[in-house]
Amino acid sequence: MIDKLEEIKERFENVSQQLVQPNVVSDMKAYARLNKEYKELEKIVLQYNSYRNILDNIENTKNLLSTEKDPEFREMAKEELEDFMKKKEINEDVLKKMLIPKDPNDSKNVIVEIRAGAGGDEAAIFAGDLYRMYMRFAEKMQWNVSLIDYTEGTSGGYKEIIMNISGEDVYGKMKFESGVHRVQRVPTTETQGRVHTSASSVAVLPEMEDVDVEINMSDVKKETYCSSGPGGQSVNTTYSAVRLTHIPTGIVAQCQDQKSQIKNFEKALNVLRSRIYEVELKKHNEEVGAARKSMVGSGDRSDKIRTYNFPQSRVTDHRINHTVYNLPAIMDGSIEDFIEKLRIAENAEKLKEGSEAV
Repeated sequence: MIDKLEEIKERFENVSQQLVQPNVVSDMKAYARLNKEYKELEKIVLQYNSYRNILDNIENTKNLLSTEKDPEFREMAKEELEDFMKKKEINEDVLKKMLIPKDPNDSKNVIVEIRAGAGGDEAAIFAGDLYRMYMRFAEKMQWNVSLIDYTEGTSGGYKEIIMNISGEDVYGKMKFESGVHRVQRVPTTETQGRVHTSASSVAVLPEMEDVDVEINMSDVKKETYCSSGPGGQSVNTTYSAVRLTHIPTGIVAQCQDQKSQIKNFEKALNVLRSRIYEVELKKHNEEVGAARKSMVGSGDRSDKIRTYNFPQSRVTDHRINHTVYNLPAIMDGSIEDFIEKLRIAENAEKLKEGSEAV
């Protein structure tokens, strides 16, 4: 572990020097990338410096014990040594967690796609509830949300809604929301008072930049049309809405949220990149034989991950068998507890994999 930490410290010093170089300062992309790496490495280096200081104190105390004859001083030194050993253990645990390989996409913004599944109108209404839940969570996290495209349900909610969320560590938190969300409640359209089970799917895709996913624009078919609102009415008379089709894969992305065709095109292109990345990543995982996919981090949109039971005010995450009985708070965006427990479970898996590899 020490060798790895020394490598990180050396890299940190190297990045620090690069950040003050004129050619880097004048290149905004390079500066932003290095500055981000600097901040990530700085946390580890500061923790490592604290750890080294504890190791020095342990060594000095042991040397003192080997030469000191006074019983009172020896007793004090033993107490200090015991305290330093406890701090050493705590710091080692923190550093091990900090050295867990991070998903390189964790710091990226995301494209969130919510689609009504089984359950007809009720599934669309629930999709709208999930949209509001994520909007409220984004507000709490001080993230920015931008609508990309939507199709409203006939009785409320959405058959499909797509949004972009930007901010700090968005994918690192939101990635655990990918999968099938199931709801159990009496629908507003139910006249007999029976509890129905419906579902909506959520896909969280890391937003890819042109340097991450290269698209040959000659392979993209662009179509424009009039934006539509509730009931299919035209929002404006200009052809501002944009639909993009990636011909080699058949993947389609569209945006009608902005009045500007250029802005809609940019948003649709971001969605297209992210969807192509998702397909390529899935193909890569299959090729390398990812036999055991992570229970909490697979992000498979077909996995049933959570059930929201309204009659019992109960929410259960099936991946970690965690149940809470505060459904109104959850639907109001208080999903931090689930996310934190899922991150802990993911880190535990990675630690286990690391020890098995050794």
